[in-house]
Amino acid sequence: MTLFLPGSAQLVAGNKRIGRIAIRIVIGLVGLAAFAFLIGLFSHTFVFWLGSTPYVLNLIRFVLMLAAIGWAALFIDAWRLGQPLTLVKNQRLAAVGLNGVLCFSVVGTLLFGAHLVTVQRDFMITMFGDGPVSNAEHGRYNVLLMGGDSGAGRWGLRPDSMTIASIDEETGRTVLIGLPRNLENFKFRKGSVMDEQFPDGFDCEGCYLNGVSTWAGDNKDLFGKAKNPGIDATIMAVEGITDLKINYWAMVNLQGFKDLVDAVGGVTLNVRDRIPVGGLGSDVTGYIEPGERKLSGFETLWYARSREGSDDYARMARQKCVMNAIATQISPKKVITNFEEITSAGSSMVETNLPGSQVARFMDLALKAKDQKISSVSIVPPAINTAHPDLAKIKAMIKKGIDKAEGKAGKPGKAKKNASTNGAAIGTRDEGYAANEAEDLAAAC
Repeated sequence: MTLFLPGSAQLVAGNKRIGRIAIRIVIGLVGLAAFAFLIGLFSHTFVFWLGSTPYVLNLIRFVLMLAAIGWAALFIDAWRLGQPLTLVKNQRLAAVGLNGVLCFSVVGTLLFGAHLVTVQRDFMITMFGDGPVSNAEHGRYNVLLMGGDSGAGRWGLRPDSMTIASIDEETGRTVLIGLPRNLENFKFRKGSVMDEQFPDGFDCEGCYLNGVSTWAGDNKDLFGKAKNPGIDATIMAVEGITDLKINYWAMVNLQGFKDLVDAVGGVTLNVRDRIPVGGLGSDVTGYIEPGERKLSGFETLWYARSREGSDDYARMARQKCVMNAIATQISPKKVITNFEEITSAGSSMVETNLPGSQVARFMDLALKAKDQKISSVSIVPPAINTAHPDLAKIKAMIKKGIDKAEGKAGKPGKAKKNASTNGAAIGTRDEGYAANEAEDLAAAC
């Protein structure tokens, strides 16, 4: 009776007042859960809000812990009401065993639930801050995604990968805008600190886009009390190049990324050619063979970053294919079943300025984006000379790509089907890589 309706045993054979209180509490909690479930059926945002708000998670955690203690006390009292001393030895032992199993099973389940809620709460507090909310610009959120190694002295210093995810605030339709790390002679956002230092553009010798962060780190005094001058300066560069307002940023630790892929059981990618493992200043230790393969975190990382026998632009194309695969293949079921591993990998994988109050909104957009095409535009050859970029052309390319994604530029075209490949990316440097300029990234990959 205590298992199916806590308090019913006391109502029948014990302290009726305690039984009534317990039953009322159970009915109240079940009703509250049912009400939340019904709202969740019609509003994913509400569910995401429940799972991303620290004080709500803290309340749920305490409710689960109190429920575990109260239910255990009711089991013990129910065992007492059964008058175990009146039973013969074997019956008494069976009653103790059954009651113990039920008690520990229920309490253990509730406490494990409280543990998972605590993990989520700590993850939200650790990962996301309470910074200012940035409103969508022209109906889109623009999030700068940067990838860098976590080796000694490298975290956040020289981002090797830079992509803007431009996301429609209503539909979640996403355009990935790739920025090459070796871009030179570009302008910064007008009026910014970097624009004042480089009014003619970042035209110093050996000055590339991925070096902006390092320059800012060496000149922190120019940025006042900024927590991340390197990232701030990089955003000034990206906004000057693209004419897009960057709402938020995220720095992805590539080693943590490997753990994330492992946590969700790997991702499936179409490997066009053999991909060398190693080679970035070290020996090649193996290959990822061609074919449609489910890759582990280690393999996915090398698929995304391998440059041996290839070039930066092929690598950028492969990175977009990885982003597309993760966005479309990681399901809510995988997140739930691998929850602890994902939160553990996530907290070591990403640093971001996205406020916790906006997580529910972006989770909802991610769910919408999952069922739509993802497009790509990249500032790479042959369209753009990275040493002497045509900034007006860059901005026009980006506008055209976003307009197409929003259905404002006529009928959508077909993805490129180049026969040649380079570094497992369809296309060549001279032809352009299909995944770098695609209206349907999945088809181009």
